Amino acid sequence: MELTDTQIERQDFVDNTIYEMLIDLIPSEKSMHWDIDSIGRVRDVIAQVFVEKNLCSEQEFYPYIPE
Repeated sequence: MELTDTQIERQDFVDNTIYEMLIDLIPSEKSMHWDIDSIGRVRDVIAQVFVEKNLCSEQEFYPYIPE
């Protein structure tokens, strides 16, 4: 099983949006490089909040291939 192009686009959108948010929230002139570990940690928390609030499923928020 593979992700569809639409699902991959959604993953890219979520990861890029989180990265941009992290950059925007830095309260100094410093910057950060792309760090998928940090992005993933933030993504997990956002997904948890969205699922708890019944805004979407985990799969809708960030598509993945179930194990």
